[in-house]
Amino acid sequence: MANCPECDASIDLGYDVVEGEIVECEDCGADLEVVSANPIELNLAPEEEEDWGE
Repeated sequence: MANCPECDASIDLGYDVVEGEIVECEDCGADLEVVSANPIELNLAPEEEEDWGE
């Protein structure tokens, strides 16, 4: 279990969570990055920047 850093909702990720994985909060829809698997810690996922084909 972890809490969403955006809305503080409880998120059950199960046991097979991997560091660097992106998950979505079911309550607010925020994209979250797993920054630590033990203990489980979530941060808002970084925004993807457009590269315009470069």
